[in-house]
Amino acid sequence: MLGGLAARWLPAASPRTRLIVLVLAENMRADSLDPGNPQFAPGGFRRLLEKGAWFPDCRHLSSTFSACGIANLATGAWPSQHGIVADSWYDRAAGRAVAASDEDLLATTLGAQAVAAGARVSVVALTRAHAALFGGTRGARLFFLDERGRFTASGVAPDWLDSYNRSKPPEAARGAAWMAVNAAPDAPPLRTLTFDGERPQEFLWLYKASPFGQAALFDFAGELAGRDKLGQGDDPDLLCILDGSAALLGYETGGGSPLMSQMVLQLDRRVETLLNQLSHAVGENGFNLVLSAAHGAPPEPPPAARPRMAVAGEAIAQAVESGIKAAGSHVEKYVYPFLYLKGGEGDPENFRLLAARAAMEQPAVAGFYTARGACSTHDEWERRFRNSFHMKRSGDVMLSYRPEYVEDFGAGRGVSYGSLYNYDARVPLCFYGPQFRAGVFESPVEAVDVAPTLARVMGIAEPSTAAGRVLGEALAL
Repeated sequence: MLGGLAARWLPAASPRTRLIVLVLAENMRADSLDPGNPQFAPGGFRRLLEKGAWFPDCRHLSSTFSACGIANLATGAWPSQHGIVADSWYDRAAGRAVAASDEDLLATTLGAQAVAAGARVSVVALTRAHAALFGGTRGARLFFLDERGRFTASGVAPDWLDSYNRSKPPEAARGAAWMAVNAAPDAPPLRTLTFDGERPQEFLWLYKASPFGQAALFDFAGELAGRDKLGQGDDPDLLCILDGSAALLGYETGGGSPLMSQMVLQLDRRVETLLNQLSHAVGENGFNLVLSAAHGAPPEPPPAARPRMAVAGEAIAQAVESGIKAAGSHVEKYVYPFLYLKGGEGDPENFRLLAARAAMEQPAVAGFYTARGACSTHDEWERRFRNSFHMKRSGDVMLSYRPEYVEDFGAGRGVSYGSLYNYDARVPLCFYGPQFRAGVFESPVEAVDVAPTLARVMGIAEPSTAAGRVLGEALAL
């Protein structure tokens, strides 16, 4: 028994800091972190790449919706274990689609383990839902934007929050010009944050999906770190900044747009500022920082190809219905990427396979996976399907579209997330601080490795269903 415990509880990396900071972009492709980019600031991404442990090939081997990716990173498990299979799925008992929430988590999180061990956990995000999903416990402090774009808190708000909101109102960005990094003095703005009093929510969306919304998250996190003296008390601190601005922008522009490239450069500057703030507050060796992302993004389909590459889910559902109704089965609901069937006598798997074959006849559909594990392929992609599928939430059949095809959601432009392809699955991963050794680690790693690695660094128990491994090659033991 003692030998088993000794094997599980290896010493944490040393010296152990009292502050762990996670910067988790909801949308950032691995190839965005290009060390040869001449526009990166010397103290931002370049500092992480040169002095940190960089893993160029980190992948989410499952569906890559924002909620899935956040839960993967928080729990160290895949959707098949933690249960967050998409941003929303169909609840048969309720007869409607439900949005992912922390109440749906079927696994503990790094945040919950840290709180149980006596740490303070703080999460800063655009939305409460994503903040709570990462925190995974009522003991975590959540800070997020309300319907007016002001920061609010779960539980008891700090006494300085009202004055902070008054000092940095989102209204100050009305009519603001989004300028390119290092733009010439006479350059036109990339976008203007227009405000129309009759449609105020349109401005708030522009604000959140811009460098101004991104800066608001980092400014608030910096204020929180200073006010609460994070990393300077007797209890350790875990701070997570969930940057959702690029994910919102991606719904409109896709992963290959110039605006998205500019968001990466703006994030580089925000990371540089944050690193300088933390170094000043707790010292260069007083904190560890981790950079990763919940998913990447496909490019936006070209206008001429959009009619075939932006897939109407209702059309898929109708085609499957036509293919299975003669057998007495029907499509109850299709919530991308899951088909929910009803009716039919006999083995349900027969109807699932019938539905899968009907879906595969559609030009946009490239693959399938059924609730009993039948799959259109038997390679690495089968594992990605299996990791994505939860028996109680994923319905009967999971579908995959062709590469760079997206689910059309009626806007006539932009992209959807959630695919199994590498443009969505590969994300940056970099560990920086005294508990990590500098280097480039080319071997593939997985997003579920982050939580176990940080649990080891903090000296706490890993989350309950963590499937990843401790990235020991990056630890400065």
